Amino acid sequence: MAEPASGRVWTSQGKPMEDLPDAAVLATRLKNTLIQYHSLEDDKWRVAKKMKDVTIWRKPSEEFNGYLFKAQGVIDDVVNSVIDHIRPGPCRLDWDSLMTSLDILEYFEENCCVMRYTTAGQLWNIISPREFVDFSYTVDYKEGLLSCGISLDWSEKRSEFVRGYNHPCGWFCVPLKDSPNRSLLTGYIQTDLRGMIPQSAVDTAMASTLINFYGDLQKALQKA
Repeated sequence: MAEPASGRVWTSQGKPMEDLPDAAVLATRLKNTLIQYHSLEDDKWRVAKKMKDVTIWRKPSEEFNGYLFKAQGVIDDVVNSVIDHIRPGPCRLDWDSLMTSLDILEYFEENCCVMRYTTAGQLWNIISPREFVDFSYTVDYKEGLLSCGISLDWSEKRSEFVRGYNHPCGWFCVPLKDSPNRSLLTGYIQTDLRGMIPQSAVDTAMASTLINFYGDLQKALQKA
């Protein structure tokens, strides 16, 4: 896939969007950060939760006072179908039980956009609904794809949501060597939910949310 075009981003009304970094520079920096996470040695991670088909690890984040989570599991479908269900678009909202809305605010290129999405409350609403505005980028990676994102400082806020912030995050999806119709999906997530929430509640919710993410994704792909 081509790198996104550089230069200032404009809305469909011909007005400049809020001050954003150069898209090409941000995309390259984001991709390189995710590849760095993907190259970390196993002994840097501690298991946070393990189910039959999915394992969640964590390590202290270098971006904020929380954790960088790593998730990995096998999905019974080909790479393109898996990533099409993960990256911004109509598929994602249909199956992701945590996501309550998703709007594409602006496209840079076919594989690069700014999106705004909201999430449902969690842990009996101890964690109230959140809103995120993210830069999203999907690019080829080895035999598969990487779909990654980072939140933007966006001034427009809605009072019914707490604005969360995603530090560099993303999903690597590659075909299994002995079974190319199945995919190894590895994710890196470090979300600052902000607001008045105990860190222990955030950690508990994140590990469980990632486990559920794999289950919901697999069910959606089986129906597709």
